[in-house]
Amino acid sequence: MSTIPLFHYAFPVHDLAAAREFYGGLLGCAEGRSAERWVDFSLHGHQLSAHLVEQARARNASNPVDGDDVPIPHFGLILEWGAWHEFALRLRSRGARFAIEPHVRFRGLAGEQATMFLVDPSGNALEFKAFEHAGRIFAT
Repeated sequence: MSTIPLFHYAFPVHDLAAAREFYGGLLGCAEGRSAERWVDFSLHGHQLSAHLVEQARARNASNPVDGDDVPIPHFGLILEWGAWHEFALRLRSRGARFAIEPHVRFRGLAGEQATMFLVDPSGNALEFKAFEHAGRIFAT
């Protein structure tokens, strides 16, 4: 177990098979326990629980951030700089459709970060980001 707390996030999906393809197939998350109406995935050791809610569709809200129309709400991970670039390449090679293409935002500023967004088949938005210098995650 990690020395830092791991998060658990439960969220609605309208199709468990599509969730398995997205989280397991595209993102490479290992599948954990499951039942008829939910499935757990390991997102770098963090527990995601996809729960079947047939009418589930995420809201289509967004907020402008450094020229991007960022989906709200969203969840994701902060990866190490090199791991983020490898992950972006792997997603591209698997034909991922990005809601926001991999790029660096806030260039030259304290919060400079690599970022990319994907949306799962149920409309849940995910952000994967990285800071070249981890100490700048909360820099102002």
